Amino acid sequence: MQKTLRNGEGPISMTNDKKISKITGDKITASYRQSKSIYDDVLTQSRWWSRLYIRLFWGGVDDNVIAEKLLRLIPDDFAGKLLDVPVGTAVFTHRRYGQLRGAQITCLDYSPDMLEQARVRFAASGLSGIALVQGDVGKLPFGEASFDMVLSMNGFHAFPQKEEAYGEIRRVLRRGGRLLACFYVRGESRVTDALVGAVLARKGWFTPPFETVSSLRARLQADYEIEEFHVKGSMVWFGVVKK
Repeated sequence: MQKTLRNGEGPISMTNDKKISKITGDKITASYRQSKSIYDDVLTQSRWWSRLYIRLFWGGVDDNVIAEKLLRLIPDDFAGKLLDVPVGTAVFTHRRYGQLRGAQITCLDYSPDMLEQARVRFAASGLSGIALVQGDVGKLPFGEASFDMVLSMNGFHAFPQKEEAYGEIRRVLRRGGRLLACFYVRGESRVTDALVGAVLARKGWFTPPFETVSSLRARLQADYEIEEFHVKGSMVWFGVVKK
């Protein structure tokens, strides 16, 4: 059974998942449990080793910069319903959410460990009223056209059922609503692609198949009007409007 919590309500329970196999689900859960202590350090490059890792294997692409640019696509006066999937640890989003006082924010993630870190971070930032949901992006527990905006940071390269994820995000987003996202795309760096194939995918942090820049553009153009589309190294970030 899915359980939705408001920030500060305590531990987060698991969802009965009918879409993802138990083997895949366990692998994903285990991989993020193993990495939870270093996840933020890697993304924010807050340690010397994480800066070295990003420089050697990701061409120095700065997720902090990408996150800042992407989150600035959310208007300061946004007062609608926003779905953040996957929320991860909210390392990039908690400050921005603190500025969106009129927004109704729902954060979903498959990993209970990530959700718990997000809950703690929101509480420490004095944020209340944010709904935290443990669930599967391939079977979102929301009605059609439930949200005015969907944010997906570093999600699609990890989602194991990508077609379902694209379809579900489109389903819950209203017409004229905006999808903001960033994630890894293959074909832009041999070094990064090799790392993803040899390590990240095998460990369960990333899940193939992966988009290329051209395949992603074609996919988005079928259902959305593209407002922003940028490629930096092996990362893409964009803002699109549902047709």
